Amino acid sequence: MELYVLKKKEKEVENMNTNYPEVEVPVFQDRTFDITEFGACAGGTVSNTKAFRDAIEAANTAGGGVVNVPPGIWLTGPIKLLSNVNLHTENGAFVLFSHNEEEYPLIKTSYEGGDRIRALSPIHANGQENIAVTGEGTFDGNGHLWRMVKRSKMTDSQWKILLRRGGVTKGEGSKEVWFPSQSSYDGHMNKDIKPDEENALERAKPYFDYYRPVLVSLVKCKRVLLDGVTFQNSPAWNVHPLFCEHLTLSNAFIRNPWNAQNGDGLDLESCKYCNIINTKFDVGDDAICMKAGKNAEGRKTPVPTEFVTIRDCVVYHGHGGFVAGSEMSRGLRNIVVSNCTFMGTDIGIRFKSTLGRGGVVEDILLEDIKMIDIPKQALLFTMAYDGAMDDAQIVPEDIPEFKNITCKRIVCQGCGQAIQIDGLKQLPIHDLHFEDMQIVARQGVRCQMAENIHLKNVTVTKEGDASTSVFFEEEVVGEGFEAMISM
Repeated sequence: MELYVLKKKEKEVENMNTNYPEVEVPVFQDRTFDITEFGACAGGTVSNTKAFRDAIEAANTAGGGVVNVPPGIWLTGPIKLLSNVNLHTENGAFVLFSHNEEEYPLIKTSYEGGDRIRALSPIHANGQENIAVTGEGTFDGNGHLWRMVKRSKMTDSQWKILLRRGGVTKGEGSKEVWFPSQSSYDGHMNKDIKPDEENALERAKPYFDYYRPVLVSLVKCKRVLLDGVTFQNSPAWNVHPLFCEHLTLSNAFIRNPWNAQNGDGLDLESCKYCNIINTKFDVGDDAICMKAGKNAEGRKTPVPTEFVTIRDCVVYHGHGGFVAGSEMSRGLRNIVVSNCTFMGTDIGIRFKSTLGRGGVVEDILLEDIKMIDIPKQALLFTMAYDGAMDDAQIVPEDIPEFKNITCKRIVCQGCGQAIQIDGLKQLPIHDLHFEDMQIVARQGVRCQMAENIHLKNVTVTKEGDASTSVFFEEEVVGEGFEAMISM
């Protein structure tokens, strides 16, 4: 084992100011509008789109109230949330969204950090205030009717069962991909339709299934509560708040199959004053993800994600437990993550960006995080996500920055690599603080293109060999240390 560090005494790391503004929660009138009073029929065979719409509109017109969904299977098309309405599900209520092209028009919206064409989301709201989805029920997006599946993510028996559903396949061997319909496959072959092109929506119609919606889309909403419910089986991302303020996600369960393409859990984008509390995630892509627009297009609207508190959450599966980026071009700042558990996520704590993004990720605190069975990195900070632009094309605004990030009291029992930091030569990752951490890993710590990386009371132990450990009592690492610990 070799140890490459630069030792020098540094001042104590100052605690971040986490006295964030209080998150406001919605309050509703004591009026109840049961969907059965508006003609809803349980059983999962009759569409209740009109009943949901009429009940929500009636509550909104009356000045607000609770729209109640009793136990049963309720088939429906998209649900539009309106101001001052709480869509409440009783225990045993199962809302199943249809896959009916006539009910899901293609629209111009935002996805993956920029303007895109997508189908209308099953649950959606734009510009509404004082809204909620609460209770003990389940909302199922019927996502398997929309999503493609990679052969490499299924067993032989699972693949055979999938092929019995029909659809279209492309590729061979482990690179084979199944598409649920011809329109899904054709859409992947015609990805160049941009939302600002003439007749874009009309031209996109033949490829309807390709434009998979997020399950819950909330745009420019204020005072939002998502509490207690299960959101599952989304066509794409699960919950996507965009430009929202005063949002609370609590006591919920967010689920997607582990092989769900783009099956993120929460993508909180350019929002402020948010609480994510006591929520469980078991998803096919990033679990708890902070975003803020992509590249120059995203930076035209300078709204960062800020003043976010995440605590007491559990992630069972995902590409990352807590994730920042890679769409972070408007900036991420003032975020605290505490008392969370990540079990079997591909990467535990994941910060990712690349040249072209621009933007700053700063003033982030992660503390009291427990992780186990992480196949890749326990903590990853990388500017090498999704390739890079040629140096000749780079302008200062295109260079992203990670700084002032603190990780304290973190324990990881078993991972591929303890810590990996890959910065940029144009702007190294800088001022990261790691304190009071114990990590058991197959590989140690890698650090390149980074400055002022502080390690205090950090222990890294080689998996399966407790005698091979490194204890950083107080170390500061500078740019160019490509292998701090070799195990």
